[in-house]
Formats: sequence, structure tokens, C-alpha cells
Amino acid sequence: MPRIIAIDYGLKRTGIAVTDELQIIASGLTTVPSDSVINFLKDYFSKEKVIEVLIGEPKQMNGLPSESTPIIEKFVSDFKTQFPNMKVIRVDERFTSKMAFQTMIDSGLSKKQRKNKGLVDEIAATILLQDYLTRKMI
Repeated sequence: MPRIIAIDYGLKRTGIAVTDELQIIASGLTTVPSDSVINFLKDYFSKEKVIEVLIGEPKQMNGLPSESTPIIEKFVSDFKTQFPNMKVIRVDERFTSKMAFQTMIDSGLSKKQRKNKGLVDEIAATILLQDYLTRKMI
């Protein structure tokens, strides 16, 4: 069965998470510089079957688009141009970074480890993906 990928795109870094082949468990894959994420995905897609890609949709507390929306919309447009046959699903990413940071605390990571913003982005992508998988099974 093909995998599902989640992308937490940011101005500097992009966190990426992926499911197992049975689409049951989400795991952090990596964090890559945002300017090289398309090339990373080309390489990944050439090695692994992926059926759909979740891309975080930043929103404010009131549900309106956030300041980073234009940056992410450009990425989504570029992604669709590069991978026209890939199914893209947009998902609300509110609170994922805070949840990721709390997960790091709960896991007992040191202050130094919690300052690793790349790890926060990867965990945020994992949270997006696991939440999607949970809702999909209901």
C-alpha cells in the first residue's frame, strides 16, 4: 500500500512525516531546508510509493489565513506544478508547533534538544499526519 506524507512547510525549514506502508502509524522522516524540499520530494517519490500529501494550512485563532499563508500557497502551487498527479490535502495546522514542543517536554528531551527547531517542525508534521490518520479511521 502506498504511503502518505505530511509537510509542515516554513520559510526556512520544512518538517516531513510519513506513514508506514499500511498507513497506520505516522513517523517523522526529516527536516529539510525549504528551498530544497521539492528536490528532496522528487528523490523520495522516485524510491517510495506515495498516494497523497498533506500540507499544513496556517490559520489564525479566528480561522482566517495567517501571515504565512502567501508563502505556503506559493509552495502548494509549485508542488502541484512539479507533481501534477499527486493528491494534495490541506489540513489545519493550528497548535501543531505548540503540541510538538509539549511532546518534546513530555518525552524528557533536554532544553538543548528542545531548541532544535528542525525537530519541532518534524514532530509538527508527524502530529498533522497522525491526526489525519485517526480521523480517517473513524
